[in-house]
Amino acid sequence: QVQPVESGGGSVQAGGSLRLSCATPYVFNCMAWFRQAPGKEREGIAASGSGGWTTEVESVKGRFSISRDASFTTTYLQMNSLQPEDTAVYSCAALNSCMDWVSARNANWGQGTQVTVSS
Repeated sequence: QVQPVESGGGSVQAGGSLRLSCATPYVFNCMAWFRQAPGKEREGIAASGSGGWTTEVESVKGRFSISRDASFTTTYLQMNSLQPEDTAVYSCAALNSCMDWVSARNANWGQGTQVTVSS
């Protein structure tokens, strides 16, 4: 079992930006970001395939973007125009496939990082 290592969470005011990072010891076919707000279910928000494919869900599209570095062992989530409703624990998941990535089946999870957005 591999545990990705996340960094980059914190507190910002509404309209601010943060970049989250997720490092793995080797390349996974699919890397995804999830978040879970208090009292809510976990939500898949973005995914990146090793072939360059990326996707972001509608709730964050245009504000968040997922990317990987040249080695494909670090995955980023750039978050712009943050709003209080984006407050959550953000976790990255390393997956063998991006097919049905939102189910996070057999995912290797990072430890999670808190993002707090104040109004």
